[in-house]
Amino acid sequence: MPLSTPSTSPTSTADRGRRADEVAPTLDGPVPRSLGLLDQGAFWANLGVSLLGFAGVLAVLQPAGAPPLTIGAAVVATVVGTVIGSAMVGLSAIPGARTGAPAMVVLRGLFGGVLSWIPSVLNVVQLVGWGTFELVVIAQAGVVALGGPTWAWVLGAGIVTTLLTLRPLGMLRLLRRVVTILVAISVAYLAWWLFTRPAAVDLGQAGSWSGFWAGTDAAIAVAVSWIPVASDYSRHSKRVSTAFTAATVGYAITQILCFVVGLAALSLVGGNGDDVFTPMLAAPFGLAALLILTLRETDQSFANVYSTAVSAQNLWPRADRRVLCLVIGALVTVLALGVTINDYSSFLAVIGSVFVPLLGVGVGDALVRRRDRDLSRWAPSRPLMVVAWLIGLVAYQLVNPGGAPGWSDMWTAAREAIGFSPPSWLSASLLSFVVAGLVGAALARVERRASTPAVAATPGGQADEGGTTER
Repeated sequence: MPLSTPSTSPTSTADRGRRADEVAPTLDGPVPRSLGLLDQGAFWANLGVSLLGFAGVLAVLQPAGAPPLTIGAAVVATVVGTVIGSAMVGLSAIPGARTGAPAMVVLRGLFGGVLSWIPSVLNVVQLVGWGTFELVVIAQAGVVALGGPTWAWVLGAGIVTTLLTLRPLGMLRLLRRVVTILVAISVAYLAWWLFTRPAAVDLGQAGSWSGFWAGTDAAIAVAVSWIPVASDYSRHSKRVSTAFTAATVGYAITQILCFVVGLAALSLVGGNGDDVFTPMLAAPFGLAALLILTLRETDQSFANVYSTAVSAQNLWPRADRRVLCLVIGALVTVLALGVTINDYSSFLAVIGSVFVPLLGVGVGDALVRRRDRDLSRWAPSRPLMVVAWLIGLVAYQLVNPGGAPGWSDMWTAAREAIGFSPPSWLSASLLSFVVAGLVGAALARVERRASTPAVAATPGGQADEGGTTER
């Protein structure tokens, strides 16, 4: 099924208004282009502020498989990793803004229709995981702030999240008009309060800079988790440039602020992530600020559930997004009742190893194949691009196996078997991105040369630089 574009046939004013108002239920519906810089900037800025981030900064301060960092090293790693990761998110927003296609449909042009199902399935899995964690942390913050049973908070957050996914563009407009202002005031107030405490940013632990790039990779991993969903939202952007700018700048500023505030809060509770909200509540207006951030956290769970449904539509294009959102919302709510936040760091390492090289392959391929690609459902398969992706993944894991049980042990054993000992200055994220990009570009050239004679031999055959014709 070719990617549909908004109809140009005569329509009534009321019909045009409906089309511009919301996302169509299926992939063959019209694509509204109604989001400007402020809409998208508010969306990404809100995603950068996360309750998970306040405690999640421990993954930067104490990276898996590496020595703990000093506070100064953790702050620098946060800034460097967030800027790199945010730029990657901005790059991944460009294809959606150009084509009007969601992220997993864009990958039909990179891998082919059927092979794009592989990253689609992986994306569904990681988004369900993120959505689950978000409900867990909302419940954790709610219990600390107001008390009550955890299950009630999980259930309430799950219901609100699911309802928001039914009108996604309306959710983005709400963020710009109301929520962003309240969040900015709350974060600024908490930052002022925490940093004026005598013990702020003193975790009392010895540290070094030797694990700097491992900590940087942890900060990158938080940001790049949004790579495979960026085009789900940028496809509604009025301009390509605003899609890139909003994602890169909006997200970077707020994630850095969120992580630094998290460091200050953790310093007041001895580095105990479970008590990260306690010093916030000690502020005179801390309860109000934390409640605002808790309610706003549903934008994180909203994005995860909504993009899970859109990713699933790459597998079932005619499935109704609203039905998928209801099912997925129920699933993450049930899962959130049985997991803990302690699994967070290991989850991040696996995410980074999968989606950073995926972006690298896309960039490398784009340098070779600059023209439009076939985004139809049965676009020709491009297995060489999958090979480039896997090579990038291997490069990441050999440098930073992470701490996930089983998975990490396998890659550590492989590294020892080949006698590879990565230097401390080597970043797994940057290495895998560059390796995947170079291999992707090289294999794209091989693919193009192999396909050119076949196209030339076909009478009247015309193809783009990748040797494919529109189906």
